Amino acid sequence: MMQTKIILAATALVALGAVSAAAQSDGPVKIGVLNDMAGLYADLGGKASVVAAEMAAEDAGLVLGKKVEVISADHQNKPDVGSSMARQWYDQDGVDLIIDIPTSSVALAVNEVSREKKKIVIFTGPASSDLTGPKCNAYSAHWAYDTYALAHVTGSAVVKSGGDTWFFVTADYAFGHALERDTAEVVKAAGGKVLGDVQVPINTADFSSYLLQAQASKAKIIGLANAGADTVNSIKQGAEFGIVEGGQKFAALLVFITDVHSLGLKAAQGLQLTSPFYWDMNDETRAFSKRFADRVGHPPSLDHAGVYSGAAHYLKAVKAIGTKDPDKVMAQMRAMPINDFMTKNGKLREDGRVIRDMYLFQVKKPSESKAPWDYYKLIETVPGDQAFRPIDKGDCPLVKKN
Repeated sequence: MMQTKIILAATALVALGAVSAAAQSDGPVKIGVLNDMAGLYADLGGKASVVAAEMAAEDAGLVLGKKVEVISADHQNKPDVGSSMARQWYDQDGVDLIIDIPTSSVALAVNEVSREKKKIVIFTGPASSDLTGPKCNAYSAHWAYDTYALAHVTGSAVVKSGGDTWFFVTADYAFGHALERDTAEVVKAAGGKVLGDVQVPINTADFSSYLLQAQASKAKIIGLANAGADTVNSIKQGAEFGIVEGGQKFAALLVFITDVHSLGLKAAQGLQLTSPFYWDMNDETRAFSKRFADRVGHPPSLDHAGVYSGAAHYLKAVKAIGTKDPDKVMAQMRAMPINDFMTKNGKLREDGRVIRDMYLFQVKKPSESKAPWDYYKLIETVPGDQAFRPIDKGDCPLVKKN
């Protein structure tokens, strides 16, 4: 009798799982925005990324006959929290696409869940180039930028202008390590020298001891391999120590427009930065940014633009083939060129890297800015095949197999 009950219980569980899977397959397309909602990366992504995904869902209209659903969660910049949420979303909540995920350590953890579950993830917020290198995944796309592109556009520009000795102030986790590594390679390849580095815990309030080490190195360039509030605090506190007045320069290797806004043009003027997007580039970027600003109160960051772009491309692929099947959707996403306000004739490569033009900007002087959020001037357009790592140089297992 006991054995019969066990068999019946097991059969019920299998049936329940089958019903759940069928419900997910037949249900509406569901997008989960996973990011930092309240911490140091909340301004560059946060709740505004949810708005960007909602805009993409609204613009797509009905997909497979139903309205697209958007949900969100805060990963708190913790890999275990992010991976647990991804697992719950994929297994229990019927999420078809997870998007955004700033903080590379969290992204790498979610990437493994995506690989295991064979479910799609689009990374717009994290930077580590390992996501399309040794950690590449057939179900992931790295959408907006990465540490290789930041190093080869911003880093190269700084070295060419005479910044041939560097000291790095580096966020002590996967993103910072990758950004320092990729930039140091560029500096050395150009004949420059790295004089040292210091690893800084994420979300540090007091940078004084780290900046004093950078100042004492006498390096021409202090490379900030950090992001968000950490970058803002580094530059603000550096001004208090008179670092720039003393002849050294900051190279902020990842800068979002929200960072420039926090710093103000007086402190940020002259900074060079790499980005795939700026709100005031052309009529298309301005039109999207006005729609976004009407809801959020300010123009989109590159991450916000990336969330819209990635979600919109995913939804176009689902509509084109009439299914949410992850393998078929990824194949369609690779087959279709990416064309929107942010990207022209972009391509999703086999290793998950989106190839698109990148832009080198310089932050304007206060006297050059003519309107609110009028912060950047374009210095150079770098074609995607020059900005991003060649596909055969990243050690992606998906590429090696071929």
